[in-house]
Amino acid sequence: MDNLKQKIIEFAKKDGIDLIGFAEKARFDGIEPQHNPFAIFPEGKTVIMLGKRICRGSLRGIEEGTNFGDYQLFGKNWLEDEFLALSAYNLTNFIESTGWEAVPVFPNPSDLGPSGVAVREGVPAPNVYPDFDYAAVACGLCQISYNRIVFSKEFGSRQRFHMIITDAELESTPLLEESVCSGCRGCADACPLGAISKTETEEITICGKTFTVGKINYEICKTCQNGAVANRFSANSVPDRIAALCNRSCMCSLEQRDALSNRFENPFRTSQVWSIGNATYSADTSSEKANVLGGVFSKSGNRGH
Repeated sequence: MDNLKQKIIEFAKKDGIDLIGFAEKARFDGIEPQHNPFAIFPEGKTVIMLGKRICRGSLRGIEEGTNFGDYQLFGKNWLEDEFLALSAYNLTNFIESTGWEAVPVFPNPSDLGPSGVAVREGVPAPNVYPDFDYAAVACGLCQISYNRIVFSKEFGSRQRFHMIITDAELESTPLLEESVCSGCRGCADACPLGAISKTETEEITICGKTFTVGKINYEICKTCQNGAVANRFSANSVPDRIAALCNRSCMCSLEQRDALSNRFENPFRTSQVWSIGNATYSADTSSEKANVLGGVFSKSGNRGH
């Protein structure tokens, strides 16, 4: 199978995939069926995670406060729905051309509950939505940052993933040992709404690796006008905070520490930081209030742009 794994990696790289990792079935032992990828494909042997970078430039307009719409396309919707989805489809076809089944899985929010009833005893109700953060760690690509966002050693937080489950038994990628997040709490300092605690923490353990993360009030995050956006699939799910001020500040810290392999000639932050709100901000969770500047998304999280 080593030859097949290498062929898969080479095909993915030629197709523009920036990150690819593999995890054997055992790395998902103990995961409840409702979020276990092997509940989707019980005969599967391996999870493959495919990642494409979020171009740093797609965040430029938000950093400057002058363009919020293009990130939603190049850094989010188009990246997930078109660029990355096409690569996942192409790799799925490639794997199946070798005689192994491959199941492509889209990154739907794992905190969504079932939307149907179990078709028989002993199986979870549809739909099963795997935890992509867990899978990114299990596939050796990422760690969980203090800000509860997955960081890779290549791009920090700047990537999105699709998943493929296959019955080909492929060797697992070693878990990422090098620390990416320093735990500096700069994300908490940067949040003008005080949504991230510097002192209250929790622990997340994945495949024997334990990550210390801050407690986050996501109801406050849903009101953020500093780059966070409502989850486009469910307003009740955790908002997307890749472009939020807290995470953009993490980006700057990672670059200053030279912690990433994707380096740039010039620093990301070149002007005074802007922010809206403060730690005493009263959260308005009404559906009428948009939670992003520029009117790109309504707070209902309706899909589209």
